[in-house]
Amino acid sequence: MKLVECVPNISEGRNPESISRIADSASAVTGMAILDVDSNADANRSVITLAGSPEADAPR
Repeated sequence: MKLVECVPNISEGRNPESISRIADSASAVTGMAILDVDSNADANRSVITLAGSPEADAPR
């Protein structure tokens, strides 16, 4: 089984609603799972760790 990991670093660490919307969008992809969301308000950054199948496909 193949596995793909993606760790985007996003320039938003202060608005929980925005961070949640981004994470929710990522988790809506069939075959992907969010492993961690780490936000830092002082640096205004969030890192979302995703993993899943290379065949995962976003909803249309």
